[in-house]
Amino acid sequence: MWWGVASALLANVLYSTGFVLEKRALAGMPQVTVRQPARLLRLVLGSPLWIGGSVALASGFGAQLVVYRTLPIAAAQGIFVSGLVILVLLSSVLLGEETSGRERYAIGAILVALLMVVLSLKEGSDTVSRSAPAPLILLVCVPSLALGVWLYASAERRARHRHRMPTTGVEYGVAVGLLYGVSSLAIKGVSSYLTSSGLGGAVVGLLRSPYPYLLLFTGVFGLVMSQAALQRCRASLIVPVCTTVTCLFTAVLGTLAFGEALPEDPLRLALRIGGTALAVSVLLAMPKHDPPAQHDPPEEPQPPPPTRELTTDEPRRPVAEDTGVPAGQGAAASPRKGDGGPGEY
Repeated sequence: MWWGVASALLANVLYSTGFVLEKRALAGMPQVTVRQPARLLRLVLGSPLWIGGSVALASGFGAQLVVYRTLPIAAAQGIFVSGLVILVLLSSVLLGEETSGRERYAIGAILVALLMVVLSLKEGSDTVSRSAPAPLILLVCVPSLALGVWLYASAERRARHRHRMPTTGVEYGVAVGLLYGVSSLAIKGVSSYLTSSGLGGAVVGLLRSPYPYLLLFTGVFGLVMSQAALQRCRASLIVPVCTTVTCLFTAVLGTLAFGEALPEDPLRLALRIGGTALAVSVLLAMPKHDPPAQHDPPEEPQPPPPTRELTTDEPRRPVAEDTGVPAGQGAAASPRKGDGGPGEY
């Protein structure tokens, strides 16, 4: 059990470090978009800083395999969400991002909600499941993947409106969180095939399962979608939203799919359901837009220079009409009626 807790804490550090490094690398790149995936991959693969972040994330996935072999799904998610604190600290120090008071309260409430889920666990009474029926996994994962891609596409369409307020990234975080939730279930399934004996049979069995193909889909689409979202939005907000959706998705649907029973004790059951409901409520109440950028106030118009008053003894100069010719030449070039020109009586 303690190996699982240590691996979960290590995964938190690796995930937070990876996201922050990728965000910092993306800040110096031209704008990327999911509509140009080849260009996006070319840009990110040319950045050593981004490659370092992706290696940290991949190492976090490796640590997650150990976690799912030793801890129940719900307990693992409760530990994973504590990494939000590490992420907020790293984002503040390395990225200079500032969270609003409302967002800090929201993140604190999410931590409380998932702490309630952890308190609903009881050592010895919670079993760690090793497998789940493949049709049930597909029934849970395929609609979730479709919903995540649709949500992301909808957020992209709304973001292209010229006069729309800048988004905080909540929609992007929910969409990517659904993909990573499916990926988390796939990692849980892959962990069940990690055995010390019969490696060849384990590989064949793994290839016959849906888990490697779910990982491939979520890896490709999650990479493209998350990079575009990270470049546009603050990592200190989009990653907590993504983590919350992933943890809730995995804890609730993963518990049901892998047959890890809910607690029978009324108090523990209330803690688990109440924590889930609180986290969802906080997610829905989070701000959907960043405040508009504060521009410098326009300069006040300078008063016109004072005009010098003419004295009664100073002759006044005649004002020439705007005839398109310099003053003083209009009479000679174009005589007018009343000027005493030829033909006047």
